[in-house]
Amino acid sequence: MIDYETFCRLRQLYDEGGLKVSQIATELRLDPKTVERWVKQTSYQQRQGTKRPSKLDAFKGQITALLQRHPYTAQQILQQLREQGYAGGYSILKDFVRQVRPPRKPAYLMLEFAPGECAQVDWGNFGTVPVGTTRRRLSFFVMVLCSSRLLYVEFTLTEGMEQFLSAHRHALEFFHGVPAKVMIDNLKVGVLSHPTGQKALFHPRYLDLAAHYGFEPVACNVRKGNEKGRVESGVGYVKKNFLAGLEIPSFAAVNPAAVQWRDTVANVRLHGETHRKPIDLFAQEKPRLQPLPVLPYDCAVVRPIGANGCCHVLFDTNRYSVPHLYASQKLTLKLYPDQLLLFHNEKLIATHLRCYDRRQKITNPDHTKELVTQRQRARNQTLLLTFLALSSQAEAYARKLEEKRLNTIHHVQKIVALSEIYGPEKVDRALQDALAFQAYGCEYIANLLEQRERPGGPPAALHLTRRQDLLDLELPPADLTPYEPKSES
Repeated sequence: MIDYETFCRLRQLYDEGGLKVSQIATELRLDPKTVERWVKQTSYQQRQGTKRPSKLDAFKGQITALLQRHPYTAQQILQQLREQGYAGGYSILKDFVRQVRPPRKPAYLMLEFAPGECAQVDWGNFGTVPVGTTRRRLSFFVMVLCSSRLLYVEFTLTEGMEQFLSAHRHALEFFHGVPAKVMIDNLKVGVLSHPTGQKALFHPRYLDLAAHYGFEPVACNVRKGNEKGRVESGVGYVKKNFLAGLEIPSFAAVNPAAVQWRDTVANVRLHGETHRKPIDLFAQEKPRLQPLPVLPYDCAVVRPIGANGCCHVLFDTNRYSVPHLYASQKLTLKLYPDQLLLFHNEKLIATHLRCYDRRQKITNPDHTKELVTQRQRARNQTLLLTFLALSSQAEAYARKLEEKRLNTIHHVQKIVALSEIYGPEKVDRALQDALAFQAYGCEYIANLLEQRERPGGPPAALHLTRRQDLLDLELPPADLTPYEPKSES
């Protein structure tokens, strides 16, 4: 069962529009059998139990026809119906007009672009991807040549200035040329402000990029994204055709897969608007592009940064090391999408791969190697001074340790530790005895101290364990006479 308004519309399409049953069914979203049944009826028949007739019923078909011809107001329609004898109220008429008034759909003008005239740029995003111990939002940059519809796509983990500029550079290198204009939305990395009805104020870095490559930046009007419909469609195509249902184990796998899809699917398909392959149309557009400059644009973002006392700088929750000489110094960070360069007074002091994980410590061992060596030397010096204070013979003993090519610091450290156990006086005496015995090493000192600590009896002989320190013993030659054979008489 359809309502009266639908019936009036149906009769109008059939009687005045001359449409077929299938066409009416499509227009009104009805079943064709329903339309076929109602076109055979000359008047609307309500089911029992429906609302009672109103004074407006006889004029509803006419009202619908008036609204189809022109967007009259309810008051204008009331004035016309009064002349034809309508005696009902204004409120019921206004409610009916609100129900049956055709929806107003915005109309857009399809823009046409000559080959090489313009490219359009936009960002898209699609959920998050795992990066180390965290997750990052997956963004992608799209540039489309307006004439050929050739598409470039690049995935990033942020939408910062360095990514925005680098993606432009990579896209133009992919096209092997530069269009006359590049149209962007009013994103912050490209447009600082765009008052309604006035010219856009572009970001200085974006203007610098445009001047380097020789294109004119163009900003869409505020809240008029439809003005760059080519790239809007491109962003939607990437989501629906490439990303929909795609399993992304890590960010490292996304861009290689996107390149494969771009070259084997996106740019070789029959485009829905042009009915040509973008790669074929690009062959006609490429000669119209401006040549690339000799040197690529430096897309780095430069900002001041300070190093802490622990020889690190903090950026995006991660800590990156610097040489110890620049601890607590003011530095300059040169930021690229894939690496960080740190400068001190225009001198490059550190280079790191950029980490998109969070709260990580990235350290180059060479940055603190000299500092560790200096601290070790300081500790050794302090230990040696403590050792020399144990005995007047300590200096001579240390010199002998060096002559024997032993690890002097190791033995000195052990002997100092023994002084904390047995006391400085006993270690002093053990050092004097060891010099007398020419026994050099912490093991001998420990042996002397241990022997003197044993209760009862005279101290045992000193045990030497090193081959080079054995005592030289002189023994008389053995008498072998008893073993000589006897002569027979």
